This record gives sequence, C-alpha cells and structure tokens, in this order.
Amino acid sequence: MRRHENEPIVVQRDVQAVIIPAGIEVKLRTGSVGYITQALGGSFTIYVEGNLFRIAGDDADAIGKEPFKKPELPPGATDEDVRNLVWEQMKTCFDPEIPINVVDLGLIYECQVVPNKDGSRNVEVKMTLTAPGCGMGEFLAQDIKDKIEAVPTIRDARVEIVFEPPWNQSMMSEAARLETGMM
Repeated sequence: MRRHENEPIVVQRDVQAVIIPAGIEVKLRTGSVGYITQALGGSFTIYVEGNLFRIAGDDADAIGKEPFKKPELPPGATDEDVRNLVWEQMKTCFDPEIPINVVDLGLIYECQVVPNKDGSRNVEVKMTLTAPGCGMGEFLAQDIKDKIEAVPTIRDARVEIVFEPPWNQSMMSEAARLETGMM
C-alpha cells in the first residue's frame, strides 16, 4: 500500500468530499489546489484552503489517483473465506485523522456473517467511535458498509454504532498502540 502524504494535488473535476472532523458533505470544485495528508484504504484525506477533506476511493480519479480495487473471492469460497475477506475489507477503513484502520483501533465490537438460502450473505457489524461526538461516525459506518457490500456474495451489510462498552486505548491492537506511541 503506497502512501502519498504531502503529495500536491489539483482537483480535476467537481467531487463530493466530507469536511473533517465536522462530517459535513461539500463539493470541491475543479481547480482546487491542495495536498494529500493521508492515503489509506483507498480513500484520501486532503488539505485544501485550510481545511481537511475526505475523498472516497471511488472518486480517486478526481485527484488523479487510481480508484480502489474491488475485492475478489476464489471459486468455491466458503463462509470462512467470506468472513475473512469481510474482516480484511474493514481493515481498509481508516479514521480520516488517525492513520490506523478501524479494526486495529478496536472500533469493531462484533461482526457476524449470516448465510442466506440463496447463497448470498448478510453482515451485521457493531462498531463504536473513539469519541461519542465524532462528526465522522456516520461516514465511517457508511465506508465500512460500502466496502463490505463490495465483497462478492454479500447482499446486505448493516453497521450499527454503539457506545457500550465505551472505547478506550486498551482496545487498540498492539501494533496500533506502537504506531501511535501509546505503549
């Protein structure tokens, strides 16, 4: 995964973006100039005119980048293969301000993959946020939902934001605590 931090960009077409951390959707106009502060999991955090914005991976071309590659399952994939790919997809979802994925941050409390009679599957996720007032919560939940629903055979994903138990730093993986200096 190549990082693009501090790489200058010019918005090449009007594109929907989300102001960080407010969580407000806006349109960035063609010709806006800025730079990438974070490029992880297929989405981009960019700095333009004094503000941070999140651009979804599907709109990567608007800043001259390749769109995120869709996940694939091997032929004859088992429920376990699907479950593993769902977890891998969630690891491509990053807090736009912290360069750590939601799984390693300890934000995913539960993930159930439920097979349907027609061979499709539904996924139910319970997640939390690092702070209850986080304006990016709904966007993180939508990013998780979209990336899970990109997995072949997934019919529907539901992502519920919960606050019990409250998140704390001990829920982070050891690698995440090391990366943030919280060991």
